[in-house]
Amino acid sequence: MHQAFVARGAASAVPITFVTAANWAEHRARLDGRSRAFAEAAGFEPKAGRSLLLSGDDGALAGVLFGLEAADDPLKDTFRPGALATLLPPGVYRFANPPHDPRLGALAIALGSYRFTRYRKGDGRDVQLELPDGVDGDDLSRTAEAVFLARDLINTPANDMGPAELEYAARALATQHQARVNVIAGDDLLTENFPLIHAVGRAAAADRPPRLIDITWGDAAHPKVTLIGKGVCFDTGGLDIKSDAGMLNMKKDMGGAATMLALAHMLMSRGIKLRLRVLIPAVENSIAGAAFRPRDIYRSRKGITVEIGNTDAEGRLILADAMALAEEEKPELIADMATLTGAARVALGTEVVPFYTDDEALAAKLSDCAKTENDPLWRLPLWRPYDQMLESKVADTNNVSQGGFAGSITAALFLRRFTTEAKAWLHCDIYAWNQSTRPGRPEGAECQAARALYALLVDRYG
Repeated sequence: MHQAFVARGAASAVPITFVTAANWAEHRARLDGRSRAFAEAAGFEPKAGRSLLLSGDDGALAGVLFGLEAADDPLKDTFRPGALATLLPPGVYRFANPPHDPRLGALAIALGSYRFTRYRKGDGRDVQLELPDGVDGDDLSRTAEAVFLARDLINTPANDMGPAELEYAARALATQHQARVNVIAGDDLLTENFPLIHAVGRAAAADRPPRLIDITWGDAAHPKVTLIGKGVCFDTGGLDIKSDAGMLNMKKDMGGAATMLALAHMLMSRGIKLRLRVLIPAVENSIAGAAFRPRDIYRSRKGITVEIGNTDAEGRLILADAMALAEEEKPELIADMATLTGAARVALGTEVVPFYTDDEALAAKLSDCAKTENDPLWRLPLWRPYDQMLESKVADTNNVSQGGFAGSITAALFLRRFTTEAKAWLHCDIYAWNQSTRPGRPEGAECQAARALYALLVDRYG
């Protein structure tokens, strides 16, 4: 990624003036006669997202006008300045006056500059921003780096991002932060008692065996926090095969793993006082003679027997074994992220992430952080009466509910059975994708929920 921020006074920076309907008359009066006449001739109005480039006497770019929503507008987007990343010509800029949230506005410009260039050249529109007063440039930079890491991993197609490549990315991150890595792969998963991870991934090609990636970092005396990310590098649905439309974007089914690696980068680069553990069950849910079947029954690592009601509900299976491992050391928090259910999208759409926890204080703080960070999350209930929807007549539980209702809730209830020893547990049912481009959020892969959880962990342990 290019360097998004420069120190104050490091270069001659073009001023960006943020205008609203309320302050436009004041800012218009401050323009020189030439710029005022040009704004009028161009028909500039102080509406959200409108922009105008102003030239000086020498013809060079002298300033930028950019419209924002009113401060009390319920639809106000604190990421609105992120649109400038693609509107402005290359150069160095500064905020002449603060947007609604200078920190988020600056971050949005950095995030809006993202381009996935592995397979085609970028457009070279490198916009740099002078750090606003009082904004922590190091923290913004590590956040942008983490988001770019997640987006790159998710955007990479499955032919170049299988379980082995995901392991390579995890090892590279661990090396960067002097963390330790242990990987259990192939039939060793059976030897080490991870039967569900093995079952889901065993039908993949010989060079793409399933694996469990285990990263540990930090002082063992510090509070233990374990992050778990679903690493399904491609999901055909298994024998309960998806439709062509349903399968089209399944390269992003490892979005949970990518997001947790991004969050780990933020935490480790900050030097937070945690004993951090990151678990990534990495598999490909493929179709072959060895594929696991509907009505198969497997004994999980925790000892709970699981009947397979649908092979396309594979993510919760691999998470279950990882969660059982995580709780064996009784951490303060186990947090998992997964592109788990289409039901979550039906309930909340693609932009808002549902989360689940029994911890009221954790839920309240995470909701606050989601608002502060403009990283939308919404709590859904772990409605215990729905547990009966997971009943099996021949095993301890089914992996899917009967009837098709409350799919995101019943998936969370299934996972809840595999973590009883941690002091707190959090599950986020993410989408990991932007359907279209919005300020700071280009179309394609997205790192959802990580910034909110990062803020929460910094508040607790920073």
